[in-house]
Amino acid sequence: MTFQRLTYSIPWNLFLITLGSIIFSIGLKAIVIPHGMITGGFSGAGILIYYYTNLLTPGTWYMIINIPVFILGWKFISRRFFLYSLYGAVMLTIFIDLINFTIAVNDNILAVLAGGTIMGAGAGITFRSLGSAGGNDIISVMLNQKFGIRIGTYTFLFNLVLFVFSFGSLNTDLVLYSMAMSFITSQVVDYFMMMFNQRKMIIVISEKSKTIADEVIHKMKRGVTFLKGEGAYTGKEKNVLLTVVNTFQIKRIEEIAYQIDPDAFLIVENTFNVLGKGFSKRKIY
Repeated sequence: MTFQRLTYSIPWNLFLITLGSIIFSIGLKAIVIPHGMITGGFSGAGILIYYYTNLLTPGTWYMIINIPVFILGWKFISRRFFLYSLYGAVMLTIFIDLINFTIAVNDNILAVLAGGTIMGAGAGITFRSLGSAGGNDIISVMLNQKFGIRIGTYTFLFNLVLFVFSFGSLNTDLVLYSMAMSFITSQVVDYFMMMFNQRKMIIVISEKSKTIADEVIHKMKRGVTFLKGEGAYTGKEKNVLLTVVNTFQIKRIEEIAYQIDPDAFLIVENTFNVLGKGFSKRKIY
């Protein structure tokens, strides 16, 4: 079985969703709730309702407020995504209610760092699947597919609005701690989304771009594209070399370029995602 087929298999996706739900629940129940913080998103809304009413459980409230969002997931994304997300929401609800231990973190700053990292890792692992954990995750995926908005970025902005409305209802310090934790969580989620697919885009401007391109193609087995450029000062036309490599290949590109042309101009840019032959394929939910 190829890796591409594995990522679309049912056992693999159920494994990712289950593992992500367990890790997220540990961060939530073992660190966040004992410190009186909220997580943001639908889980945060569930915690707020639980704090105010002291009825049912945070997991149960999370499941209740998920119902209208699942309808959107079914209608606008896919049946497969809906079913995986339903499974994710059920798993998250179960694990949130099952986990009853706490992690002994006394300092609030350390709790913010630990809670944000653990929950971000759990959410990020879940997002590596073809589903989600329900709630705000479904809206995140819809916006990511239709408008290319990063999942972590949208989550942070949504939570920011939620936390603003929490002022006056919760302790101000705890709201600020929660906002900081939300930012850490969103960054970790984006990291997990980029994991195994982050590449470096390299642009080389040189009088000997053809020779450099031949070396890159034959020695590194990487594809190269020529962009037509023109010097603004000289008006001279030249080929601008463009290639995409992994982090470990940057130095080899530098060596090739500067051995051939010590006056070459080289630019290295981070890329969030690379889709296409030789890289990742577009994930279809």
